[in-house]
Amino acid sequence: MRWPAVALVALAALTGCGEDGGTAERDAPAATAPAVTVPVATVPAGGPPGTGETAQDRAGAGARTRPLARLPGLGPRTLAWIPSDARQVVVVTGRGRDANRSEVVLYEHTGSGWEAGPAWPARNALKGWTDDHRAGDLRSPIGVFTLGDAGGLLPDPGTELPYDRSDGFGVSGTGLLGEPLEGSFDYVVAIDYNREPGTSPLDLTRPLGADRGGGIWLHVDHQGPTQGCVSLDRRHMRELLRALDPDWNPVIVMGDAESLRA
Repeated sequence: MRWPAVALVALAALTGCGEDGGTAERDAPAATAPAVTVPVATVPAGGPPGTGETAQDRAGAGARTRPLARLPGLGPRTLAWIPSDARQVVVVTGRGRDANRSEVVLYEHTGSGWEAGPAWPARNALKGWTDDHRAGDLRSPIGVFTLGDAGGLLPDPGTELPYDRSDGFGVSGTGLLGEPLEGSFDYVVAIDYNREPGTSPLDLTRPLGADRGGGIWLHVDHQGPTQGCVSLDRRHMRELLRALDPDWNPVIVMGDAESLRA
């Protein structure tokens, strides 16, 4: 699936990481979970997602480990937010409520349990995390959100997600610490917080209203904190894009470690 070519270059200038019309740093357009804008789900059900490679195989993991019965580091409230049909879960664990460093692990559910991919270092918003995200608060939203749409300035690296290759993902200028932003949106995955699923990540629809922020993406790390997004090394973004499979209903679980244990 590909979106028709439209004039999206101007949209990029209006879209920022975690904030529409952002200033120094531009991350991405907002998002809301497919059928919901606030995380709503049930505890993950067992059962194989089908045959094929696991997260370790497809995301460059090392030696295989024994499948896990449950996702580590997640408490009952967080687990209850995860849709029962989700077979791929990207867990972003922040170091602290006010920290802008985190870790990302992709888990896939096989017939015998959850299998983990490698742990990747990541960055999140400058001021850390919040469960009540607002435009301009410089915090990443805590919750569970679906992942269904991707795009970037560069051609599709081989993802199964709908991918919008557009010059609208071009970015220049400097980030919150003065670091160059060029290349930050070479590859992105839209996080469905306050956005319309099934559209390009550049779409500016905000179902919860502009005051609730938007433009929350996974994107390429620019060596500095974000306004609300989660950023990964370029190589890891490519690996993640190649691993995510819409047939497995991928979601992202994100927040500081203490919040996720609730």
